[in-house]
Amino acid sequence: MQTPYFSRDPRYKTPFGAIKAGSPVSFRLYLPLDCSRAWLIYHKDGKAEIWQDVWRTTRGDDNGWWWECIITPAEAGLYFYHFYFDTPYGHNPLTRGRGGAGIMNADGPDWQLTVYDKAYTTPDWLKGGVMYQIFPDRFCASGKVKSGVPADRYLYSDFTGQPSFVIDKTGKQPLRLNNDYWCGDLKGIESKLPYLKELGVTCLYLNPIFEAHSNHRYNTADYGKIDPLLGDEQDFKDLCDAAHQMGIRIVLDGVFSHTGSDSVYFNKEERYAKNGAVNRPDSPYRSWYTFVNYPHKYHSWWGFQTLPEVNETDPDYMDFITGKKGVLAHWMALGADGWRLDVADELPDPFLDGVRKAVKTAAPNGLVLGEVWEDATNKISYGKRRSYLLGGQLDSVMNYPFANAVVNFIRNGDGEAFTESVMAVVENYPAPSLHTLMNHLGTHDTKRLITALAGENENGRDRPWQAKTKLTDRQYQQGERLVKLATLLQYTLPGVPCLYYGDELGMEGYRDPFNRAPMAWDHPPLPDLKDWYQQLGRWRTALPMLKTGDTLPYYADQNVVAYLRKAKGQTLLVAVNRGEEAATLPLPEDCKNPCPLLGEIINNALALPPVSGGMLEY
Repeated sequence: MQTPYFSRDPRYKTPFGAIKAGSPVSFRLYLPLDCSRAWLIYHKDGKAEIWQDVWRTTRGDDNGWWWECIITPAEAGLYFYHFYFDTPYGHNPLTRGRGGAGIMNADGPDWQLTVYDKAYTTPDWLKGGVMYQIFPDRFCASGKVKSGVPADRYLYSDFTGQPSFVIDKTGKQPLRLNNDYWCGDLKGIESKLPYLKELGVTCLYLNPIFEAHSNHRYNTADYGKIDPLLGDEQDFKDLCDAAHQMGIRIVLDGVFSHTGSDSVYFNKEERYAKNGAVNRPDSPYRSWYTFVNYPHKYHSWWGFQTLPEVNETDPDYMDFITGKKGVLAHWMALGADGWRLDVADELPDPFLDGVRKAVKTAAPNGLVLGEVWEDATNKISYGKRRSYLLGGQLDSVMNYPFANAVVNFIRNGDGEAFTESVMAVVENYPAPSLHTLMNHLGTHDTKRLITALAGENENGRDRPWQAKTKLTDRQYQQGERLVKLATLLQYTLPGVPCLYYGDELGMEGYRDPFNRAPMAWDHPPLPDLKDWYQQLGRWRTALPMLKTGDTLPYYADQNVVAYLRKAKGQTLLVAVNRGEEAATLPLPEDCKNPCPLLGEIINNALALPPVSGGMLEY
């Protein structure tokens, strides 16, 4: 007999995936002929269970009946459910198995039903586009003379080389200086907008640009000033204006869970006037921080004393960031189109609520995107279930589940695991957030993509090893082939692909700081890889199903995965063969007049040579 329930099959559950509050959802079970009664047991997260009768409806083709019930969750939230049914042999549980299929297991997990606010919308301008992440110090230096640059910064004289690190006095623990600068700036980014446009970029995500005393600038010193090495407020406005004229939006990095100890607000290093929280008990910033023993011992981010934590719900701090004249409103008035929130899962709900209100007040289509490394729909942090994507907080998140799935599949295989990771996100995420996911494969926090796919695994090796270890010529050639496969998946999965600066040139590097080298403008290692990214960008523009189309798994084995993207009667078949042997993929039964965009059709099948991808539209 066929499976009793499968949450990803419309024969069993409609609609698929997350639903709007107040919308009906239908559940259908296929149960044995001798089944006498069945129930849907569901509950809103944290609430009591409800037992809903499921009614027998129609006879199946073999020894079974279809049973059905409909519920209409009125409130946004997470709902969890499973089933029971009675036969002469007992009271039988039906819980969630792999891939959403039902299994007979009383201890099995529930299915998740995400119900989101019916008024929840996200910016349309991001959907169907391409993001590009820039680490501002390392992208492009305009040569513009700067003023007010602190004397304790090491400035490189040319735009080449590797970020520095030093060994401590024992010679055992490598330490990063983070005070070495290549002087990339906002004017340099502006000068490269035509280059970015050729890649199909529609949104720039900039790592922090505010004054800070490290090259990564995650230790904010002054939220009201551009870091002097990057330029000034007018340079920022000019960049936004020029980008907007080319159809490119600007998203800033908001670091609001902590500041720098070397900042206007804390001022432990006394770089600024003595008005900081450690300088005066009556400082206007004193309530922002929690001191255990004033002024020497205080709460800090993950124990780093250079990053004192802020009390995000302190009324003064809330107003400073989210108020009518706050940080968010100020920079959006100058041209920013949205914010990526650093460590969003460490920001309390009232603060996130305030951020969304401030951003949407400044610009209804402003973007609020969070850094969350897990499934953001069911994330628990600090002992509480979070409500990021139910309609009142984030528009979307960085999509680490996809990133891990793509890299793991291309490097190691197992198409079924890849498909499960992808479909779990597609099933759990509300459509407004699903289609605005930041689908990255490399960032300032992870290894470079080509290194992750083709390099030797560092396995905890130290920074001196990471600094000296480069890809061999053979690894590099293989890496280029694998990058093309990974990015074919990245650019065609639901969400928005985000390209980390320099990956299009095949830049390599292990983790921070080696993934943050200056852009290889003069000597791009793999110039033809850039052409591939440009083609991917053109497909993003030309294929409407990549904007908000449905996603359906089609095939998966150890080395081959394939899926469909569907919208308004148009279908795109995407397939990847990571193996060293050729494969063929039979075309779908409804495939009429296929148009190959990548690869070729032979004997009514998509031919997939070794380490290759295929794509066709019909």
